[in-house]
Amino acid sequence: MCTLERRGRVLILTLTGSGEHRLGPDMISSLRSALATARSDPTAGALVVTNEGRFFCNGFDLAWTGKSKAKLMTLVSLAKPVIADLVSLPMPTIAAVTGHVAAAGVMLALAHDYVYMRGDRGVFYCSELDVGLPFPPYFMVLMRSKLTKPGTLRDLALGAKKINAIEGKERGLVDKVFESASDVLPEAVKMAEQLTARNWNGGVYASIRMSMYPDLCRSVGLPQESDEEVEKHFVSRL
Repeated sequence: MCTLERRGRVLILTLTGSGEHRLGPDMISSLRSALATARSDPTAGALVVTNEGRFFCNGFDLAWTGKSKAKLMTLVSLAKPVIADLVSLPMPTIAAVTGHVAAAGVMLALAHDYVYMRGDRGVFYCSELDVGLPFPPYFMVLMRSKLTKPGTLRDLALGAKKINAIEGKERGLVDKVFESASDVLPEAVKMAEQLTARNWNGGVYASIRMSMYPDLCRSVGLPQESDEEVEKHFVSRL
């Protein structure tokens, strides 16, 4: 499923094995357990999420659903807290992508603060239109929140376009592109170490991140503070 290791104050969550890392109940449970461990670590300064094999994440485990709508909706519901966990995590997050990213996997990658990707292989691909499935509402809110360059959301959602890392950087899907898979994780860890060295307050970091994406927070069930609560927290930290 996945592992969590430390390198100094940087945590590295790896989707392990040579499979497609599809999001079924077991994978989602493993992810949430690792993210809970990261959240509870008071000395962690940043999180890097990466993958083994040819896929970062190839979406929901449709084989597990057996074409059952009820089981598919179960996966949609189970994956929502994963996005909430990442959006509310009290530290910077970097997706170090060394394989293909499809469907729900696109959402997993976009939920990070930064996306690093290999340039020689791998694409972002929202396959929903091709397989005849609508987007869950929180998927669309996440994409609207993160994809701000004109045409990118249209081409992914309404064109089912496969976008490689180089084009992804131009379109705002990817922050940095590297020549090969072997370069991605070391560079992501280096960036994570630089961010960790800033010694930011994790609670403040998460609060600012969540305030950037209020619609996304509402869509994944994160509690919304009133203006009075925000002001109170602001004053308490001065």
